[in-house]
Amino acid sequence: MEDLKSAMEGHMDQMADLIQKLTAEFRSGLRPAYDNFLGFFHAIDWTEPWLICLMLFHVLLLVMAIISRKNTNFQMCLFLLALAGVCFAETLNSFLKDNWKRFAGQNYFDPHGLFLSVLWSGPLLVIAIIILVNTLFSLCYLIVRWKKAELRHRARLAQRKED
Repeated sequence: MEDLKSAMEGHMDQMADLIQKLTAEFRSGLRPAYDNFLGFFHAIDWTEPWLICLMLFHVLLLVMAIISRKNTNFQMCLFLLALAGVCFAETLNSFLKDNWKRFAGQNYFDPHGLFLSVLWSGPLLVIAIIILVNTLFSLCYLIVRWKKAELRHRARLAQRKED
């Protein structure tokens, strides 16, 4: 019994060491990404009026998506507009790259479009996903209602046949 207990303790020690090494490796691998994210965040002047307006636009769009969750047609229009905004992000990035001096204090618009992807396309995609999930829930609710109505109809038909 002692041999089994010591073998079990040895195995548990090995597993604890393995997990500790794995989490340390994972943390050290994520450290450069975390540092880059912080550097990206600190490089932006968040007090610029156009950035504040952009954030307010996204908040307004999110509020509209939440408030209009029962109106499927409006939600689909909002969904398509959000995806169109993402689709035209590359064109918008090149336009803004050429005209940044008119509205911004520094040129945020690199050739790869990282800034616009994070601050324009990212929130639009999140809002589109929220609308999509809401639409799927609405569809499930509609299917349940339809099936209940079908079962009631079949029950009425069966009752009429009995009479």
